[in-house]
Amino acid sequence: MNKVYVVGLGPGGEEFMTAQARAAMERADVLCGYTVYVDLVKHLYPGKETYVTPMTRELERCRWALETAAAGRTVAMVCSGDAGVYGMAGPLLQLAGEYGDVEVEVVPGVTSALSGAAVLGAPLMHDFCVISLSDLLTPWEQIERRLALAAAGDFSICLYNPSSKKRADYLRRACDILLREKSPDTVCGWVRNIGREGQQHRLLTLARLRDEQVDMFTTVFIGAGTTQAVAGRMVTPRGYEAKR
Repeated sequence: MNKVYVVGLGPGGEEFMTAQARAAMERADVLCGYTVYVDLVKHLYPGKETYVTPMTRELERCRWALETAAAGRTVAMVCSGDAGVYGMAGPLLQLAGEYGDVEVEVVPGVTSALSGAAVLGAPLMHDFCVISLSDLLTPWEQIERRLALAAAGDFSICLYNPSSKKRADYLRRACDILLREKSPDTVCGWVRNIGREGQQHRLLTLARLRDEQVDMFTTVFIGAGTTQAVAGRMVTPRGYEAKR
């Protein structure tokens, strides 16, 4: 079969993977992906062939998957979270037109906005935005504009890639932008190592979030104006009370 499955693994633990994801990897002749993500699942399929590449070799990985499928093998390209949310579904589909006989199926997974929100409570119950603070592929000026507009719209905001060694002050800079529109007392939270060993989480205000030390394994949640801290959980009301 000339086919590539682009598989979202969720946080990485077996209990977070969908039945659809497990079935796709079972059907595949070879598992392909970033080294860390293949390592999360290869023990579930002992003896199955794997192909891995390091970070920054995404397009090379996509071409290998498509060429391997074109040769008649079934490939499962695995991604953390959801394959279509900062994952590999986009670049793979952009290249797939060059391989007309290859079928691509996107298999969704639980992205960290959802799995992290579940740890904190229900911060995304109303309209929300997901914004990555990584400027590797997106200019910082564009990220700044998106943050400002999300704050002006009073969305709950989920931040991916909030900090790294090279971007140690990016969360602080993002909070400074949000504080132009949002109250310093806005309820916020973060979750680190979602669904993995060593998972941690914390609720705090936007003012305190500005000085938090986080990393690339952390997902940050900034509440809307209505978001509340309720018995240690972060909750954004949907508005059901007003219907009574």
